[in-house]
Amino acid sequence: MSDEIRSKVAELMPAARDELAALVAMRSVADPRQFPPEECVRAAEWVRDAFIGAGIGQVELLETSDGSQAVVGHQAAPEGAPTVLLYCHYDVQPPGDEKLWRTDPFTLTERDGRWYGRGAADCKGNIVMHLLALRALGTPFPVGIRIVAEGSEEMGTGGLENLVEARPELFDADMILVVDTGNAAVGSPTVTTTLRGIANVVVHVETLAGEVHSGMFGGPAPDALAALVQMLATLRDTDGNTVVDGLDSDQKWAGVDYPEAQFRTDAGVLDGVSLAGTGSVADAVWARPALTILGIDCPPVVGSAAAIQPRASARLNLRVPPGMDPQKAQDALAAHLENAAPWNARVTVDREAVGSPFRATTDGPGYAALGAAMEEAFGKELGTVGQGGSIPLCNVFSAVVPNAEIALIGVEEPRCLIHAPNESVDPSEIENLAVAEALFLQRFATANRQD
Repeated sequence: MSDEIRSKVAELMPAARDELAALVAMRSVADPRQFPPEECVRAAEWVRDAFIGAGIGQVELLETSDGSQAVVGHQAAPEGAPTVLLYCHYDVQPPGDEKLWRTDPFTLTERDGRWYGRGAADCKGNIVMHLLALRALGTPFPVGIRIVAEGSEEMGTGGLENLVEARPELFDADMILVVDTGNAAVGSPTVTTTLRGIANVVVHVETLAGEVHSGMFGGPAPDALAALVQMLATLRDTDGNTVVDGLDSDQKWAGVDYPEAQFRTDAGVLDGVSLAGTGSVADAVWARPALTILGIDCPPVVGSAAAIQPRASARLNLRVPPGMDPQKAQDALAAHLENAAPWNARVTVDREAVGSPFRATTDGPGYAALGAAMEEAFGKELGTVGQGGSIPLCNVFSAVVPNAEIALIGVEEPRCLIHAPNESVDPSEIENLAVAEALFLQRFATANRQD
């Protein structure tokens, strides 16, 4: 069966490319301020029809609390067989400055063996992968299949999370494949086992009633922008490690290594610039808290006046590793900022919603079947990585479907440059993942389940 599935997937790849091109052409950014909402509806309808064509008997569009359309489907399991939920999302990040793209972001373009376009990897490449796997298996499927394609994942507005909580029966499964991550490198089978949580804040600093002349008052007049800069500087030590009073920052990663040279290439670190922090790259991005300054409100350079600033603000992104409470982390960050303010400056901290970190349970029959299938498909030993990003849906699934195993896989390896200009996907990742998913569905059908 392995050879038959591989042959069938290879035969279907040209059609899969055409389907991915059709999906990429739909500008399904879930923000009506940037793109027409009809683009998202069109993508949702395409996904619905494609899964019906692939053998899922019942597929519908359900409007969620944020106005997005979730594509939800179900094909019942054969007698005694388990059910697998396949997740993906059809909305995409906005393209950003299109001048930074070498080709049109909404036209799938082949270059140097990769397929370029917004969403080619994240996450429309994964939609196509699911379709390939199901078509390679053919009906009747050996397991029950549930599918859900989210329509607002990139906006983080929580529509699908609310739907899962309101309609848990639609998502009941023995194994959930959250297909929105990727391998450590092209051709290296990898399962993501941890996700960092998130605890953002916006900090405001005020020192003066209004702007004053820097020549007449500069020196003793407390500069709000200088105060903010001084406060932000306390959030990193001299080596570049994140340091927030009350938070541990020396955790270790026990899975696959992330070589420094590979990270430098993936992140686009300039020649001669050192990496921030101590310890391994894997420790830093998968196991430790990390603080990023997302934005600062202050006068721009062009048009700035010789004036001392009375107020300044910054939005801070704190990534929280597994094992750390995001609410306590946010509390610690707020307290740190308040205590770090110089000159008794007035500090206000606005808290954004927190998201919990996630750690998968990996000792069940589903993981065993998935690992064996991925190793067979790629011909290499399975590795495990973490993700520095957050997927709040995983924790919702864990709470609402507590008996389900949850695994994160996908086509989004580091060279894909998801969210950035010139996003791309390696078609071999789509092909091999489709083979792996089809083999997994076969293996899991007969796995020795422990109830």
